[in-house]
Amino acid sequence: MLSVLKRLDDGLSVVERQLLGWSIVIMAVNTVANVIMRLGFSSSIFFSEELNQFLIILVTFVGISEAARMGRHIRMSAFTDMLGPQASKIMMIIITLGTAALLFLLAWYSIGYVSSLIQSNRLTPALRIPYYFTVLIVPFGLTVTGIQFVLAAATNIFRPGTHLSYRVEDTFSDADDHHL
Repeated sequence: MLSVLKRLDDGLSVVERQLLGWSIVIMAVNTVANVIMRLGFSSSIFFSEELNQFLIILVTFVGISEAARMGRHIRMSAFTDMLGPQASKIMMIIITLGTAALLFLLAWYSIGYVSSLIQSNRLTPALRIPYYFTVLIVPFGLTVTGIQFVLAAATNIFRPGTHLSYRVEDTFSDADDHHL
């Protein structure tokens, strides 16, 4: 069962990295093309800003999942670094489960928001596509990130050491060795 989950997550990671990479490339090309159009022809690309807004949402909510998977999320570790290994591990379990719960709650609310956008039949101003298309990635990204934090908590419960994610062990071993 765990090998199936790992393969599924590995595949999801590949898709996420491709989405992130191509989104950033498209944003760069779109922005440069829009600047050239404005400076050279005194006219902007009519959909440029809208496309970049969508891509920023995509990069944000796909990126948080990849960051959580690789243990690269923002964390404030000054307090937990002062604790012993066992207390630090317990705090990591509490923090990852709390973070997962918050992400699942936000995903729930974002599903409600997407549903309200579907019912409103709003279209984006420039591209004239349904507005909910631009935010469909939000509940997905929040849910997948929540799952990453649940996996991190499970890894901390069932494996020795303190883990930032199910793939990454915290390498900060002893706070006493790192005085300023």
